[in-house]
Amino acid sequence: MEKVNFISDDNLYKKAEEAFIEYKSFLRNLLPGADIQHIGSTAIPGSLTKEDLDIQVRVSAAEFPRAITVLMKHYETNEGNTKTDTFRAFQDDGADPRLGIQLTVIDSELDFFWKIREVLKLNDEYLREYDNLKRTYEGRDMGAYREAKSEFFEKLMASPEFKRL
Repeated sequence: MEKVNFISDDNLYKKAEEAFIEYKSFLRNLLPGADIQHIGSTAIPGSLTKEDLDIQVRVSAAEFPRAITVLMKHYETNEGNTKTDTFRAFQDDGADPRLGIQLTVIDSELDFFWKIREVLKLNDEYLREYDNLKRTYEGRDMGAYREAKSEFFEKLMASPEFKRL
């Protein structure tokens, strides 16, 4: 059973932002038309994080198949995530910090990660609630945490703040 742990560390946020800038440049060279977003908790300084860097790469539907091929040459496929005609996940567990890449088709059903980041940055109450959820799952089963996080994200996606984006 994989356990989940969280921290809040100013140095980690700085390190993640510096790594994001490097990855963004690299990814932009691979996929020039992509919208590349720093997502996840390291994109929100002060929030609790699993010490990883998450990046969303947003592409057109026409570009999606090529983007998969290109990213597969550089990153492992994250087999624990959904695979659809509009979404794929990649990872590099050897990166520092660990890297997760969410490839989405722009305006598709799973093109919401950047919006979640924005809602959490704009609403301190949602961010506190999310951090409290993380505290509840500290040291517990990762699968159970992911289910609870999914339910929380569904709540955020029904919020007026999310719908305005």
